Amino acid sequence: MPRFVDLSAPIEPSPRALPDLLRTDIEYEDHAAGAAAIEAMLGVGPELLRDGEGWAVETFTRFGTHNSTHVDAPYHYNSTIAGRPARRIDELPLEWFFAPGVVLDMTHKADGDPMTAAEAEAALDAAGHALAPGDIVLVRTGRDRFYGELDYMSREPGVTAEATRWLHARGVRVMGIDAWGWDAPLHLQAAEAKERGEAGIFWAAHQVDLEYCQIERLCALDQLPSTGFQVSVFPLRIAGGSAAPARAVAIVGG
Repeated sequence: MPRFVDLSAPIEPSPRALPDLLRTDIEYEDHAAGAAAIEAMLGVGPELLRDGEGWAVETFTRFGTHNSTHVDAPYHYNSTIAGRPARRIDELPLEWFFAPGVVLDMTHKADGDPMTAAEAEAALDAAGHALAPGDIVLVRTGRDRFYGELDYMSREPGVTAEATRWLHARGVRVMGIDAWGWDAPLHLQAAEAKERGEAGIFWAAHQVDLEYCQIERLCALDQLPSTGFQVSVFPLRIAGGSAAPARAVAIVGG
């Protein structure tokens, strides 16, 4: 039998101290609230419901498309890619999101020290994986252990633009990481961009002008072998979206 490994972070309310831009807020209504709603809507009292209970429901009051384990579409990076309108999340081929996976071990990397193309190649060799077009590459940093912490977004090495180009040139169209984002931490990119006064430094790996997708905020990559598994990471079909939450799952063996 195959083994299924959930690579997705739980979707849950954010700590109160998290800024609004990054927050997820959920309202929960229990069965008693459901019974009251049914009586108000339809005149059916609790005495006519099993155990006096109605439906339980949850409502997102704040939930961005990038606030959980999600897939970024090319449109997230720029309005055009290679001179053409960038595709949005609902325009991408489903075949991209179910494919063989490989884990590149970057747990030795410090925060702000992004993976290079040479390091990606060395990690593939160490994994014993021959990269093929369509493979899904997952970068393991171990930073998922900080998921939910207030400093989570600064806890990552990131990936260089050079490594992103290197993977894309070998046919990879979906790349993922178990950290807040694909690039180095935003505050480090911002400081370097302002110091050098150049475009193309901030968000360099995102804005490589290539059509590809990133999976960000993965979890549990340590539960996977380096190779020999499938990845299923279908994003929600959000019309015109720059990204969408996804249930990322690895299928091992079987």
